[in-house]
Amino acid sequence: MSDGRLQRVRDRVRPFPDFPPPGVLFRDISPLLKDPVAFKALIDLLEEHLRASFPRIDFIAGLDSRGFLIGPPLAQRLGIGFVPIRKKGKLPGPTESVSYSLEYGKAELEIQSDAVEEGQKVVIVDDLLATGGTMCAACELLKRLKAEIVECLVVIELKSLKGSEKLKPIPFYSLLQYD
Repeated sequence: MSDGRLQRVRDRVRPFPDFPPPGVLFRDISPLLKDPVAFKALIDLLEEHLRASFPRIDFIAGLDSRGFLIGPPLAQRLGIGFVPIRKKGKLPGPTESVSYSLEYGKAELEIQSDAVEEGQKVVIVDDLLATGGTMCAACELLKRLKAEIVECLVVIELKSLKGSEKLKPIPFYSLLQYD
């Protein structure tokens, strides 16, 4: 992995203190999305990781909403499909739904009931892992569809919140880590 590419990605993550509530340091990927060279470096690094780690992946599942920005270009590079996992009420047709707790309340996620078939290998992608609630909910949805979750993948992990511990035994990978 090229240190230069990783540093370029890291340099494009902008900290915002006291957002959304006071006391939270928000990690903003907007500058990363605005920089085509840094965004390409991000997708290159994630693609290289997945190709080296897994001989076969059937789908990338992206979490609403920033997983939708990273998942499709990554899926296209890998020559596989993309499956959206959305906030409740946003998907047509039959869906599976799960409620979960956030740091600041409750939420629900949904996936279309026919999004994946039993045994298909799926990587779940999002921009950030904090407490792990959203990622765990996504894992629950894919388990209900009997998919094989090969990895949960994020750009940024907030290590001090220990969200990755909630995902065990599912493999987890983060490109950037912050305390």
